[in-house]
Amino acid sequence: MSYIALARKWRPKQFAEMIGQDHVRQALTNALASDRVHHAFLFTGTRGVGKTTIARILARCLNCEAGVSAQPCGQCASCREIEEGRFVDLIEVDAASRTKVDDTRELLDNVQYAPTRGRYKIYLIDEVHMLSTSSFNALLKTLEEPPPHVKFLLATTDPQKLPATVLSRCLQFNLKRLPVALIGERLRQILEAEGIAFEPAAIRLLAQAADGSVRDALSLLDQLIAFCGGAVTEAAARAMLGTVARDHVVTLAERLARADPVQLMQYVRSLDEWAPDYAQLLDELAALLTRIALKQAVPEFAGDELHAPEELTRLARAIPAEDVQLYYQTAIIGRRDLPLAPDPRTGFEMTLLRMLAFRPGTAPAQSRASEGPATEASPARSTAARSVDTPGAEAAPEGLSAPAASGSWSEILTQLDLQGAARQLANHCVLIERRGGLVRLALDPRNQLVRTRAQEEKLAQALSRYYGEPVRLELTVGELSNETPAQAEQRASAADLEAARRALDADDTVRALKERFGATVLPETVRPLK
Repeated sequence: MSYIALARKWRPKQFAEMIGQDHVRQALTNALASDRVHHAFLFTGTRGVGKTTIARILARCLNCEAGVSAQPCGQCASCREIEEGRFVDLIEVDAASRTKVDDTRELLDNVQYAPTRGRYKIYLIDEVHMLSTSSFNALLKTLEEPPPHVKFLLATTDPQKLPATVLSRCLQFNLKRLPVALIGERLRQILEAEGIAFEPAAIRLLAQAADGSVRDALSLLDQLIAFCGGAVTEAAARAMLGTVARDHVVTLAERLARADPVQLMQYVRSLDEWAPDYAQLLDELAALLTRIALKQAVPEFAGDELHAPEELTRLARAIPAEDVQLYYQTAIIGRRDLPLAPDPRTGFEMTLLRMLAFRPGTAPAQSRASEGPATEASPARSTAARSVDTPGAEAAPEGLSAPAASGSWSEILTQLDLQGAARQLANHCVLIERRGGLVRLALDPRNQLVRTRAQEEKLAQALSRYYGEPVRLELTVGELSNETPAQAEQRASAADLEAARRALDADDTVRALKERFGATVLPETVRPLK
């Protein structure tokens, strides 16, 4: 017996055998159970999601010799003939090859005649959007008022091309692309039934490559079985799909965590021997970063077939949460811009370098690499931490920083990796002292509303990164002996505004306008030039 492709062999024959599309199955099942079956159905969706499969199951439900129901027997002559594609009252039409109006008229000439074998004469028109305008016009009247023994089942991947007059005469069901987990489970069931050994990671790769299409997944599985000649393995799946081993993606993430551009670029060049698809490599890196972010936000996240929880835990500890978010955003933007690059590898390298270059509030990547491990405080930072003295203050004892002037805290603040409410909180504080791992700040009482536990934690984390060691933050509210950065900025803005007003009053042209025309200057409209 000749070989039957898996996509045909395992095509569902009952609604219960279908995966996903519950919204369509429930509507059709209820319609069949209550005997309220519309005369025209339109099934839309991307390739391989089950449009024609659902239409054929519905045809079997309507013409089963055991009666109209949502569960056809599958044993009667009508069910078997529909399954084999030789049922005389199921007329399947490929609209892509029969677009002319003469073809449509010829098709509709037999609508008036009763079905030969079945209960209903069913017209299944695939890719209906390919019909010409004249063909749609010829179909409209019959589609609106067909004989009671006729049902129309239309399928299309592009419903936007259908005239509104056709859409209004049909019950429309949009079939969704299936998630990776559902497709993977279906592939696993089929391999177990076929008695073929497999690795879960290989199934995951096929399900991802299918892009929501079960038929594509089964076609890829057929191809992989032929490629392997035996067990379905991850290595064979990656070789067939042209993807690099997941170890390479993990290594890229580890090099990003070290923030060493030299080692990172050396490793990217070593990947050339695998001739990788750099767009797919960026996709896999973004997917790994997503899993790392999940592990950081939800410690109970158990990973998946591609990445074990121990591996994700190690990477989640090595890369700060804000860097993971930045790397992910840069990866997907680089993926979008990859076709614009001079060549794919150049675009890939620039995306990785952009991840390191755009880390806010930190030194450039090259200087970080030369400083050694990230846990050690740089000399510049150590000096800045020890030299926060007020004018005229005596030297502080060893291990204790004297109270800092607002200018010193302002300088530190410009180098902190802070945004939003956390930066506002820091902006309304002054530095009292730093004693070892303890940093004491005083908050302006007029701005207590910006203080929350979450913003204090963000500020403590930013200070830990700045000083290169864990920092415990102690925040008090009370009268301030120095200006906060916000007050200093406000004072500087007021001084600039006053200087601008004086300059305007002293301007010869303005004086002439006042003397000649009686002009007046509105002080509130004056703005200093930036």
